[in-house]
Amino acid sequence: MIRIEGLHHQIAGAEVLRGIDLTLPEGGVTALIGPNGAGKSTLLSLIARLIRVQRGRIEIGGHVVGQTRDRDLARVVAVLAQGAHVSARLRVAELVGFGRYPWHLGRPGPADRAAVDAALERFDLTGLRHRFLDELSGGQRQRAFVSMAFAQDTPYLLLDEPLNNLDIAAARDLMTLVRGLADEARRTVVIVLHDINYATAFADRLVVLKEGRVVAQGTPGEVVSAPLLADVFGTAARVEQIDGRPVVLV
Repeated sequence: MIRIEGLHHQIAGAEVLRGIDLTLPEGGVTALIGPNGAGKSTLLSLIARLIRVQRGRIEIGGHVVGQTRDRDLARVVAVLAQGAHVSARLRVAELVGFGRYPWHLGRPGPADRAAVDAALERFDLTGLRHRFLDELSGGQRQRAFVSMAFAQDTPYLLLDEPLNNLDIAAARDLMTLVRGLADEARRTVVIVLHDINYATAFADRLVVLKEGRVVAQGTPGEVVSAPLLADVFGTAARVEQIDGRPVVLV
């Protein structure tokens, strides 16, 4: 599980996170949602140890962030940061292979090559393995980045707004693959999403942030309501139930 206690964070003197206490159980998909500036990406970056913990404590699968070696944490948690970018002249299989570095430390072996092949197959990229990244569509490129994180073979997978700039078909395909990582590959996925309807459709749990605080958490059915949308997002919208899940109608 991921356990967060008394987490505060400041950027340029402004408090971005204010006393976050949160426990995320193993398994399933947890979506972090909230308006712009709520602290979602900052929280994910702190869990991923991309930025230093200033005050508070984060524990991932029994490993305390800031007290555990990066190499050891890299075998527990993989992260796809927002706006991930690498050389466009990198081939798909080479990109996915980067996910194996915490295990082989620069000396890939048969197990690493097998893990790359499995990741390419899961994300329907086998036929594109020799293509350069700048030859891919936006959806294919994003699948390649998530495939790289999957190839890292960690029990925890953190994704920061992976649907950015994707059309509806590519976004649905990617979220279906992410859902499969939890259901079939038994990964614990924490994902930052802007579109609340993708969160309600694919996540098991929602954590809602506003002004650096957790204001609600639970299943989509427990969390999403017209009053919450008005309070957190400042918008009047209807919420209807479709196939047992809430859908926000604008």
